[in-house]
Amino acid sequence: MSYRIGIDVGGTFTDVVAIAADGRTMVAKAPTTTDDQSRGVLDGLSDLAGRLGLDLPCLLAQCSQIVHGTTVATNALLERKGARVGLLTTDGHRDVLEMHEGLKPDRYNLRMAPPEPLVPRNLRLGVPERIAHDGAVLAPLDEAAVIDTLHQLRAAQVQAVAVAYLHAYRNPAHERRTAELVAEHLPGVYCSISSEVLPQIKEYERFSTTVVNAYVGPALRSYLTRLDDGLKAAGFAGDLFVILSHGGIVRIPEAIRLGAATVLSGPAGGIVGARMAARMMGLDHVLPFDMGGTSTEISLVVDGTTALSAERGVGGTRVALRAFDILSIGAGGGSLAQIDAAGRFDVGPQSAGAWPGPICYARGGTQPTVTDANLILGYLNPDGFRGGRARLDVAATETAMAALGQGLGTDTIGAADGIFRLINVKMADGFRLMTIRRGVDPRRFALMGFGGAAGIHATAIARELGVPRVIVPEMASVLSAWGMLASDLRYELVRSDLAETSTMTDAGLRARFAALHAEALERCGFHAEPGRPLGSEYSAEMRYGDQIFEIDVSLDGLALDAQGLVAAVEARFHARHEELFTYASPGHPVEIVNLRVAVVASPISGSAGAAASLSSPAATPPHTRMAVIGGQRMKVAVHALAALRPGQVVAGPALIESENTTVLLHPTDRATVARPGWLDIAVGGSQLKDEV
Repeated sequence: MSYRIGIDVGGTFTDVVAIAADGRTMVAKAPTTTDDQSRGVLDGLSDLAGRLGLDLPCLLAQCSQIVHGTTVATNALLERKGARVGLLTTDGHRDVLEMHEGLKPDRYNLRMAPPEPLVPRNLRLGVPERIAHDGAVLAPLDEAAVIDTLHQLRAAQVQAVAVAYLHAYRNPAHERRTAELVAEHLPGVYCSISSEVLPQIKEYERFSTTVVNAYVGPALRSYLTRLDDGLKAAGFAGDLFVILSHGGIVRIPEAIRLGAATVLSGPAGGIVGARMAARMMGLDHVLPFDMGGTSTEISLVVDGTTALSAERGVGGTRVALRAFDILSIGAGGGSLAQIDAAGRFDVGPQSAGAWPGPICYARGGTQPTVTDANLILGYLNPDGFRGGRARLDVAATETAMAALGQGLGTDTIGAADGIFRLINVKMADGFRLMTIRRGVDPRRFALMGFGGAAGIHATAIARELGVPRVIVPEMASVLSAWGMLASDLRYELVRSDLAETSTMTDAGLRARFAALHAEALERCGFHAEPGRPLGSEYSAEMRYGDQIFEIDVSLDGLALDAQGLVAAVEARFHARHEELFTYASPGHPVEIVNLRVAVVASPISGSAGAAASLSSPAATPPHTRMAVIGGQRMKVAVHALAALRPGQVVAGPALIESENTTVLLHPTDRATVARPGWLDIAVGGSQLKDEV
């Protein structure tokens, strides 16, 4: 038997999924070890091995592939615990990081303090050199000045150096020579150059993304090296991949080189898993809802695809690499409930994290969380948590919840119900930002609930949004790790090539794409093999001549060798512009700003598919318990998910439990078992609609 393993490190738990050669699966969870995530990964793998009746070396010896989603870069950015970075830039331009694009994130907030740059001003040093916009050298690189600045950075004990010169995207020679000097004079210091990280026009985005890459790079390098060494020492000899923010997977050296591309590593696996689950259910439009212990990620799947966007920031810092269009909010099972000094009640974004975690975990937590509220309301079985391997502390939770209720002028149940309602409203508002604010009607979609905490909250949020259908897949609690095993190897390359289409010829545009494709093939690190052909995706970022922003235009399906290529690309742009903004201007000049090529290959071992569990815990017979739903205390039916058969219908109020998640049905909800372990829920008794 051989296995492929997906590993997703979350804020509270580390999820591990193994898929055997015949498609059967086994899952395991272990608490995330925030001081060193690799320990939690090995703990999860050891737990998985035990469930398979193996020891860890034996399991890893039979493992051909591990795909990993990590939050190391994300945490470094959000917590401002990255490397001490020095920035070398063209003389006179060291303040680009503070100038941004001339706008504040909230431009009408006159009291808003400017965001603190990742590199302090004294570590942003100018270097005499100048490249013109067309790549011509206006002033040669002053190597003596570079060496002098490196001595200053060494004295400042920097751990990483970012190099971002003007117009380096057109001519990277000065940046590459500077990187050589960094390696010579600061050996072992991580170096990030903008012409490798983001070789495209717009200096602030390029500078910021390069600095982010340097800021998170040393921590990511240290972690991935430690993990790789630990796995090899334990007997793993297969391929280790990391999933990037755009949903593609790469090998360890590429992930270390481009650490900024891992800031949405874990959530990207969830989007891939949600899309695959949607296909298995025959759905084109779904709202992925990933609620874990620390945060909730929300996205859109339209016609089976998820948009990629380079317009995002993480922790108040611009990261202009393409990533899945995901909204992350501070709402999870570990979100803390609190009353501030003004007497206002709030839940999140602060979280209890993995340690100490919620009060009910009995690890020293003292402040009520969403998970504690779910326990008090009767949604969680205190004796059956994690399949009965952990018992929840009800007494301590009730004491803390009663104290919170006293501060709110209500009782224990009222405080818990308030937490439940408020966190649901916050998550529903997140969906409104992703849908209604963009002109998308959420009622046309099905909600895809996954992550350990989503099942309890999914139907309440769907009801709040008017969404008639909720899907909870079999692998809901570990869908991100499962989805990683369906991710493709992917290498993207972008080049700025600003020109009006009226000045282009078909042959010229074709040659530019061909050169970019050849470079991507040379640098991608993988190649076509039997059973794994290479695919290519082409796109362009385009705008009308008087616009200051570009839109991404997919050129997939366009024959690059056909006559009329430039006209066809223009037509794609006009159609996409009208789709986004309800109008197009066919007679207006059109500019191509960036050309992009992606080389894609599926893993040799194939992708994750429909899975039957290698083993299931013994299913408890149906029974009842008291729970509070909608503020009313009532008796609810409790079913074991493993005992339900395809076609079986469960009417609410009910709780459906599995080892790692619980699904709550309100009194008017009806859940149909669509396939083993999969729930298809009609919310509020609504009829399922074909268009959904």
